[in-house]
Amino acid sequence: MRYNNTVRGVFIDRPNRFIAKVNIGGREETVHVKNTGRCKELLIPGATVILEKGSNPARKTKYDLIAVYKQGLGLVNIDSQAPNKVVYEWLKTQNYDLVKPEYSYGNSRFDFYMEKGRDRYLMEVKGCTLEINGIGYFPDAPTERGVRHLRELAEASNIGYKCVVAFVVQMPDISEVRANIDTHPEFGIALEEARAAGVEVIMLQCNITEDTLKIIE
Repeated sequence: MRYNNTVRGVFIDRPNRFIAKVNIGGREETVHVKNTGRCKELLIPGATVILEKGSNPARKTKYDLIAVYKQGLGLVNIDSQAPNKVVYEWLKTQNYDLVKPEYSYGNSRFDFYMEKGRDRYLMEVKGCTLEINGIGYFPDAPTERGVRHLRELAEASNIGYKCVVAFVVQMPDISEVRANIDTHPEFGIALEEARAAGVEVIMLQCNITEDTLKIIE
């Protein structure tokens, strides 16, 4: 996936989950943050951030904050919409007979439903932006929705669906992804239960630039 019209800025602060103050070319701007997670280890005063300028002149904010440079790691894409977009692009190259985004099943809406021959697949996508000592962790904030998805995937796996949880790593040089049990122990339990039920857990690493994100084949 590609962003249009990106610019650099310097992060100042984040008054709430949805907006941030950023210095862009010497001017303080209020920008939209495309991630409602905490991102406390990323969005620190003085950090270089990447923004995409919006094309709608009626918007309240001119820019979306999409990425940040983390000292000692590199460029981290924090756009929470990006993982689904890059996975959709990737799935279309994987020889499925059908790829359908936003598929309702049980009490959840999963990110993708796929078919290949007689096999039926359900996939849930999770973007990973939290890094500690070269390891990715998810989630960076408690997610009851994520726990529900894992439990429903486990149930679907038991009745014949091929189920997948895909952690999209939105940062470089990550060796593995683990459940962040310090932040949300229940998610870790649900992930292990899903694995035991036959749910495949995969890590999809990405090539990240200031204006592109692509899954590494």
